[in-house]
Amino acid sequence: MCGICGEWNPVDPTPDEAALVRMCESLAPRGPDGSGLRVRGRIALGHRRLKIIDLSEASDQPFVDETLGLSIVYNGAIYNYRELREELRAEGYTFRSEGDTEVLLKAFHAWGPSFVERLNGMFAFAIAEEGRDGLFLGRDRLGIKPLYYSWVGGRFRFASTLPALVAGGGVDTSLDPVALQDYLTFHSVVPAPRTILQGVRKFPPATVGWVQANEHLETREYWQVLYGPDPDRATYSEEDWVEETRAVLRRAVRRRLVADVPVGVLLSGGLDSSLIVGLLAEQHPEPLETFSIGFESVGGVEGDEFRYSDRVAEAFGTRHHQLSIGGSDTLPALRRAIGAMSEPMVSHDNVGFYLLSQEVSRYVKVVQSGQGADEIFAGYFWYERMLGSERPVEDYASVFFDRDYAAYARTVDPRWRVEEDHPLAFVREHFGRPGAERPVDRALRLDSRVMLVEDPVKRVDNHTMAASLEARVPFLDHEVVEFAARMPAEFKVRDGGKYALKEAARPVIPAEVIDRPKGYFPVPALTYLEGRFLEMARDALTNEAARARGLYQRKTVDELLAAPGEHLTSLGGSKLYQLALLELWLQEQGIPA
Repeated sequence: MCGICGEWNPVDPTPDEAALVRMCESLAPRGPDGSGLRVRGRIALGHRRLKIIDLSEASDQPFVDETLGLSIVYNGAIYNYRELREELRAEGYTFRSEGDTEVLLKAFHAWGPSFVERLNGMFAFAIAEEGRDGLFLGRDRLGIKPLYYSWVGGRFRFASTLPALVAGGGVDTSLDPVALQDYLTFHSVVPAPRTILQGVRKFPPATVGWVQANEHLETREYWQVLYGPDPDRATYSEEDWVEETRAVLRRAVRRRLVADVPVGVLLSGGLDSSLIVGLLAEQHPEPLETFSIGFESVGGVEGDEFRYSDRVAEAFGTRHHQLSIGGSDTLPALRRAIGAMSEPMVSHDNVGFYLLSQEVSRYVKVVQSGQGADEIFAGYFWYERMLGSERPVEDYASVFFDRDYAAYARTVDPRWRVEEDHPLAFVREHFGRPGAERPVDRALRLDSRVMLVEDPVKRVDNHTMAASLEARVPFLDHEVVEFAARMPAEFKVRDGGKYALKEAARPVIPAEVIDRPKGYFPVPALTYLEGRFLEMARDALTNEAARARGLYQRKTVDELLAAPGEHLTSLGGSKLYQLALLELWLQEQGIPA
């Protein structure tokens, strides 16, 4: 796990090395164990290393193979790298390291751009080929590892984070009005390739491509998922689906033990993380390190789920660590968490993951986490509603959108307003793509390919990496995703959602964890804004920087400030906090008005 950055300069034979140094410095928390910079011709590559696989200097990056004429910077973990290395050895390749980075480089040389289809893991990389202008870029199937890029004065730059590109200098930091509309409407999600900034774009998941001159990026999507009936499983009984669910997850959890350092688990006490603990305990001879966090209750809303996580820790004899956060600790941590975000993310989970990651990194360098189960196995309430929908686009928007177009128009200042309802058009286009016939499957596909990538997955990457901690997500093993997509939707949404997953978990974890009411990572203070949290929002939306930027209509802001608890989204989020969070992020990142 690492941070990567680089530049290709087609207009000048000299890359801006000083800019690369600044970008690498910005990425330091992602890789405190080593750094490297290589400038060769028009290409400069930078790297910050967190040592997880092959702890020796032999796997330091940028990794260069002079014989093959290739160099690479790479962020991620390839769980089947040992098997791939044996295949490559059989083809005559030799290796000087024991890590996965060298395997990637030689796999590209042996099998060409399609080598990514052989990988099981999470990754973002850039490969430079001697004698060829440009860079070859790639990102994993589910977008677990981030990759941002920008054109600066004809120079192509890329980095693991948006702030690293800004640190390099010269980036157009004006806001993208379409991305602003997405943020305010689509539950704070800005789909790739856009970001909130005009001058920064993000490489889509499941994509590879060559960057070429004239600001051209030639890309190819290398992975798609079919949703709906699978002819090979046409005779499956309920028991067959349950047994295979357990089997594919057991393999996914086992793969994510590949490391030369210990692996822990983030244990919320919910079904998903508890099942990971149970499956790991079957295969892990030593007691697992598990970690939970809880917050101070506000307005009668509980801020922790310790009674469930404690039960799981007791059942499997883990070395459990419990972190309790009081109100006085949450506010300063929230500002630091916002500073760690590559893009503004409104989910309350952010501060929890930030604080938990800081604590966990004192004990381990790798953790497994339960993100993705709701999107893959249909855990959210709207999936059942979508089963028989006759107006799927409108029904999906009525649940997931924070505002309709009229409310958006009343919120944003006229000079930032977009006339088209871009989020609704995006959902309609996505739902119309082939490969998912039923409305529920279209919603599952959209959530797994877009919402999941731009919210839970990004949240976990940003905040674990801010603490120099690698997070692995077994529910996003691409084989798990492919399997779940072919499962009949009725079998997933039954009994409140994730039915197949619950039944698969019954022989593994305590029943009270499976049958408990669905929980979330609760931070009540960010829903019921009051006291210092309300003052934080008020200052963010009324200070000099906010007035100069002028994103929102004053009347709407005043209404939200007057009664924050009365203005919630359909999913229970604070509309006031959503507006304030964007301004806080822009101010924390030093983005000028």
